Amino acid sequence: MLPFRNLEEVAASLGRPLTPAETLWFRYSATMPDFQIYTHSFFLLLCLFSLGPLPLVLMEAMGVSVLCRFKIQPNVRVPFSSVVQCYRDVVAVLLLVVAPLQLTSYPLLKWSGIRTGLPLPSLWETGAQLVVYFLVEDYGNYWIHRWMHYWPWAYDKIHRVHHEFTAPLGFSASYAHWAEVLVLGLPTIAGPVIVPCHVLTLCAWIALRQMEAIETHSGYDFPGSPTKLIPFYGGAEYHDYHHFVGKSQSNFASVFTYCDYIYGTDKGYRYQKASLAKLRPLNSSVYKAVHSY
Repeated sequence: MLPFRNLEEVAASLGRPLTPAETLWFRYSATMPDFQIYTHSFFLLLCLFSLGPLPLVLMEAMGVSVLCRFKIQPNVRVPFSSVVQCYRDVVAVLLLVVAPLQLTSYPLLKWSGIRTGLPLPSLWETGAQLVVYFLVEDYGNYWIHRWMHYWPWAYDKIHRVHHEFTAPLGFSASYAHWAEVLVLGLPTIAGPVIVPCHVLTLCAWIALRQMEAIETHSGYDFPGSPTKLIPFYGGAEYHDYHHFVGKSQSNFASVFTYCDYIYGTDKGYRYQKASLAKLRPLNSSVYKAVHSY
């Protein structure tokens, strides 16, 4: 809740006129309690998870042929009933585990300095904070994920649930044991605690991280994806390999590839890529030879 009665008081406090975005934020949040503003992050997460994977899932269910050449595992089709069950299971975890976690973390975030008032952060500040959050989350996620694969008990009792989909789809991005969801939530929230931000930046962080997870689990590799311009970005093909080989010791990173490269946990993936690259010219030559007669 903002400690101002009108826009004039805000402008006098800031010593400048409000930007259009700040005016809009004041009109929306001026009388809203901080805790209620913070709950927006969960509803944003739920909406993105429900709507983000939907276009590809529906087009695949309808058999849209143009998608086939972009599908990473083209011979695998997840039954639509399994897709629906996956969505139900994830929503249950979101409501019963993630929502309470986000709501109970409010005092911690408030104590760390998450703010809801004015002025709004600049684009430069927001961008710099988001980069920090991605790096912190990616590094923490790498080691937790790797530990879950190296410790047989953790894999068999917890992480194995996420690997039930050897050909992942968007809805399976958050399909995991409730304990894994809790543990992997720690590096997600660590960034904003270390580097406090505005609640709008927090919502942007949650939205971007969820969108990234949906893309890397989509099962499709689109050449024109703008994420391919991001340095060291893994993407769908990179993470799909991790699911394809099952209980693997490769490609643990959630977003970027540098941890796997530095710690040598991408050797299997790079070997496969190199082997496939050698086979392509051979297959092309065979095709031309066969069709020359």
